[in-house]
Amino acid sequence: MALYEHVVISRQDISPQQAEALNDTIKALIEDLGGSVAKIEYWGLRNLTYRIKKNRKGHYSLLALDAPAPAVKELERQLSINEDVLRYMTIRVEELDLELSPVLARRDRDREREPRREEMY
Repeated sequence: MALYEHVVISRQDISPQQAEALNDTIKALIEDLGGSVAKIEYWGLRNLTYRIKKNRKGHYSLLALDAPAPAVKELERQLSINEDVLRYMTIRVEELDLELSPVLARRDRDREREPRREEMY
């Protein structure tokens, strides 16, 4: 089976729980078609560089997949039908990077750096 990194951007007006449910749906679809999901990262609601279908923000998710090509093709077909999905991109990679992505690593680093309110007073 081939290895893929898959990014999904969903509409800004769905809740974070609905975005997580979309990730769970993707995971179930891939597993039903004989693949596996090695990592799922929800990056949260982020600004878009330009408007997509009248949306200025989107819920970003990154998935690391180990799946056959027909499973990925079916996943992309399902996402193209889903009205909550603004964009998706699947890239074939040589190996899966299971470490924390730079987006989440930077967010964690920023949280560690900023002083807590209790410490300020």
